Amino acid sequence: MRDKVSLLHGENLSVAALMMQPAQWKDSVLGALCFSASAVERSMLADPEIPCISVPMPRLDATDSNCEVWHGNGTLTEGQCGDIHYRHDDELLFGVIVLPETPFDAGVDKTPLQQATESAYRQVFALLDALHFPYLLRFWNYIADINTISFGLERYQQFNRGRQDAFLAHGRDVVGNVPAACALGFSQGSSAQGPLTIAFLAGRVVPLSIENPRQISAYQYPPQYGPRSPTFSRAALVRMGQNEVLFVSGTASIVGHATLHANDVVAQTRETMANIEAVLAEVNRQAMQPGFDLASLSYKVYVRNPADLELIRAELVRCVGNELKAVFLRADVCREDLLLEIEATAILAFMSGQGG
Repeated sequence: MRDKVSLLHGENLSVAALMMQPAQWKDSVLGALCFSASAVERSMLADPEIPCISVPMPRLDATDSNCEVWHGNGTLTEGQCGDIHYRHDDELLFGVIVLPETPFDAGVDKTPLQQATESAYRQVFALLDALHFPYLLRFWNYIADINTISFGLERYQQFNRGRQDAFLAHGRDVVGNVPAACALGFSQGSSAQGPLTIAFLAGRVVPLSIENPRQISAYQYPPQYGPRSPTFSRAALVRMGQNEVLFVSGTASIVGHATLHANDVVAQTRETMANIEAVLAEVNRQAMQPGFDLASLSYKVYVRNPADLELIRAELVRCVGNELKAVFLRADVCREDLLLEIEATAILAFMSGQGG
């Protein structure tokens, strides 16, 4: 059955274009992440069959909304388990969970966001155990007012506490063998009540976790960045049929564990791309068939200050070339001194007669 996932791929469409696709096209959709959708478009996305999250992040490079759509292959099975809506084929599962913080009361040692995060991740792990999809490939985490301090702690740090508690409770590794991920913020005003919005991909093929030699692994960050370290790898590489699929986690202008080039968005963009290049070098060193480069990646660029868009885009074109494939979104990054974060994906097919 392994070759069935050789058609795994993602594509970017507006909500309107997604809704206009024929039923046969939708039959292959595992799920989607949609950004910058209007109220009308959000109502259009309420499809009972396709797992989808709508993230309130404005798109900066176009007026259209953007949906990142992930396709599988073969017969798809859809279901609901607790707060999770999921769809899977024989090899891959895509799920979404949107969990408000308001039902959770602040406890002695756990904030509402920490409890919501722990609940969401516990539900994910329980689902994957029940359906026998043991390997997490990729998480997308979106958190209201990620840099705000509440209950005496930055909300991103609260999220990291809840995430790690769930990993530990389910006997999951919190160092080394951890999935690729991003965690970004959207503006919610003074309420900062969420909802916590998460999408994830899991599979039945073990991924290879990749680290960046220019950076300390996120799960080994010193305590100055919070009481719990972030639980993610710099990238994940997984072989699926005749493809190798690469998920590059949210990447920023960090060397070692320190932010570089505060207040210089061009230098931060350049440093971020240097980090992605370092990750690609590690990927190609360990891939079955090397061939990943900057031009092969599809990028999602999270921008703190919209006025920086053209400076960032020009620097990315300088690094990647005119073939740059990128979507730009307004978002808050996990550290207040970071002006942008970039994630990326690529799927490369083995050349005929190679790849084992």
